[in-house]
Amino acid sequence: MNRNELELAAPRRIFLRNSFLVAAPVMLGGALFPAREAMAAYVPPTRTRGSTRLNVRNYGAVGNGSTNDTAAIQRAINALPSTGGTVYIPAGTYMIDAVKSIRLRSKMHLQLDPGAKLVAIPNAALKAYVVLADKVTDIEISGGQIIGERYRHQRTDGEWGHAIFIRGSKRVTIRDIRVADCFGDGISLGAAPVWQSAPIYSEDVAIANVVSTNNRRQALTIGRAKYVEVRDSEFSNSNGVKPQTGIDIEPDEGGVAYKINIQDCVIKGNKTYGMLAYKGAQSVTVRNCTIERNGSCGLVTVGARSVTISANTVRDNSATGIFIQDGTNGCTISGNTFYDNYLRLGDQDRTAFTLTGYSSRIERDILRRGTITGLTIGTNYYR
Repeated sequence: MNRNELELAAPRRIFLRNSFLVAAPVMLGGALFPAREAMAAYVPPTRTRGSTRLNVRNYGAVGNGSTNDTAAIQRAINALPSTGGTVYIPAGTYMIDAVKSIRLRSKMHLQLDPGAKLVAIPNAALKAYVVLADKVTDIEISGGQIIGERYRHQRTDGEWGHAIFIRGSKRVTIRDIRVADCFGDGISLGAAPVWQSAPIYSEDVAIANVVSTNNRRQALTIGRAKYVEVRDSEFSNSNGVKPQTGIDIEPDEGGVAYKINIQDCVIKGNKTYGMLAYKGAQSVTVRNCTIERNGSCGLVTVGARSVTISANTVRDNSATGIFIQDGTNGCTISGNTFYDNYLRLGDQDRTAFTLTGYSSRIERDILRRGTITGLTIGTNYYR
């Protein structure tokens, strides 16, 4: 492992430990429940870029918590050569005009110092993004924090005030960063519209060691995108405007979200669902995650295709742990641990057991409704 890989892996190991994603096996009621898998630390890809390194302070950024630093940071980005490079943001609080956005270029790394914070200036726009990647390639965003303006937004309607919006971009890495308090989403992935032509999908996106919390709409939206890795991250406490979900995989009508892998994540405390895989979601894997304490179901599928849900802990959700709904085609649920779901009906004490297949006794944990094809419920663990 080289120096860069070591630097990336170390904080991720800390995240895994603190989030209880690696634990010893537990013996309950005579039944052995599976441990969280001891996975090697995931190292997200480093994207191709030049060696130039620019400091935003040399382009007029102040970082004092009151000055509008948007233009200064953009000047640094625009000053990169055609081969790209790194734009470094030192520790400090940088006020950002999210209506104008920090607009990324291809072949660049926006690197925030751990003590750096980008804070959205209050606005009245229906759509505003602190960081925008629009039809670019080979970009990386890392470090520090991005804080939205949900508590100071100057209107009550709308839901498109995001910390990071990736639109029609390819080979993107977002890592080691905290986003919070956005009027819309913490992070949103989608396609870029093209006049009289097919939209440009976002492709090959890696999200790792991210915390996205207390955003008004949802922590992470995956729209029209392909080949998305989401690892070692927390998506929590979405609340304020529907769908209020931790991770919403929901491409626009007629589009697809294809090959989505969500692994070793914590999805908790969201106002409605922990996770939703909606129509157009295809080839989705949810593995080795903790899905807990959400205000409705832990995980819901509606019209999704080829969904694998395995080795997760699904617990303490207000409604059903996993709810498979109408139109779902090709879903496998196996190797998961369930307990204390549908808490709104009161706590349920039961002797721990394993079960292969479906039974009415597990409807608090797994529920199916509507026309569903290709549903396989393997061996799961209940207590």
